Amino acid sequence: MEENYELAKWLAGEMTEAELLAFQNTPHYATYAKIADYSSQLKAPDFDSDLLYKNTISNSKKAPKVIPFYQSKWMKIVAIFVVFLGLTLFFRTTVTSTEVAENGKKTSFALPDNSQIVLNSGSEIQYKKWDWNNNRKLDLNGEAYFKVAHGKKFEVNTKLGTVTVLGTQFNVKARDNRFDVTCYEGRVKVIHNQHEVIITKGTSVTFDADTFEKQTIENTKPEWTANQIVFKKETLKHILDELQRQYNCEIVVNAKVNLQLFSGTMPTNDLKTALKIVSSTYHLKISKFETAKVILEDF
Repeated sequence: MEENYELAKWLAGEMTEAELLAFQNTPHYATYAKIADYSSQLKAPDFDSDLLYKNTISNSKKAPKVIPFYQSKWMKIVAIFVVFLGLTLFFRTTVTSTEVAENGKKTSFALPDNSQIVLNSGSEIQYKKWDWNNNRKLDLNGEAYFKVAHGKKFEVNTKLGTVTVLGTQFNVKARDNRFDVTCYEGRVKVIHNQHEVIITKGTSVTFDADTFEKQTIENTKPEWTANQIVFKKETLKHILDELQRQYNCEIVVNAKVNLQLFSGTMPTNDLKTALKIVSSTYHLKISKFETAKVILEDF
C-alpha cells in the first residue's frame, strides 16, 4: 500500500526533493518512468468541435457543477494509474527477455523461479520474464545446462526438438541438424519430430538427421562447464565450428576434405593443445597461428 501511495505522489508531482531521490533509487523506478513516459504520449480520440460548441451553449443555463480541486487531482492520478496497469499488462504478456553467450564466452543467469542456467559459447535463450508463471517456456539456440528448481516445470524449445523438465539437471545442445540431450538428475521428456523418449539420470540421447542413439554416461555435469569439449563421432567441420565458437576465432583449412569421424576430448582454454589434437588426427599442420585466425594445411 505504501508503494502505491508513493507512486501516486510521484505521478502528481507532489514529492519533495528528498522523497524523489529516494523513490528514484527503488528497484522499480525505471519501469515506472518508462510506463509514465509511454502514457504521456497517448493521444485522446478526435472529437467534433461543432457538436461540442452546441452542447456547451445548450448547457450554459444550467447551474455549473463544481468539482473540488482535490477530487480532480485524484481523478487524474486514478486515470494515469489505470493506464499504468494496462501498460504493465502489455509488458507482462509481450516483452521477451534475451540472454546471450557470445563466442569465446559463457554466461550464467537465474529464472524467476530460481532455476539456474549456464549458456555455452555462441548460444542464446529467450523467455518471457514478466509472465513466467503463466508462460513457462524457453527458446534455445545453441547449448545450455539447466539446474531446475525442485518441483518446477517448464519447456525448452529448439529448432530441432522440445525438452520438458520437472525438478532436474540436464544439458541441451541443438547445433545444425544434431540434437543432444543429457540428463544428470531426475528425468526429462524429449520430443524430436515424431519421436518421443523419456530419459533418466545418467542417460544421453542424440538425434542426427534420421538416426537416433541412446547412451549411458558417468559424469555428473557437462564437460564444457569444466573447460572441456567431448566429441562423439564428429566430423572435422563440426569440430572446427565448435572450436571457433569456444575461442572466438576463425579456423581455415587448406586441405583435402577428410570425412574421418573423431571421438575424444579437447580443452576450451588452450587453443594450441586443441589444434594439436586436430592436426594429429587429420594429418594437418598449423601454418598460421594468431589470436583471431588460424590456418591448417596438409603436411
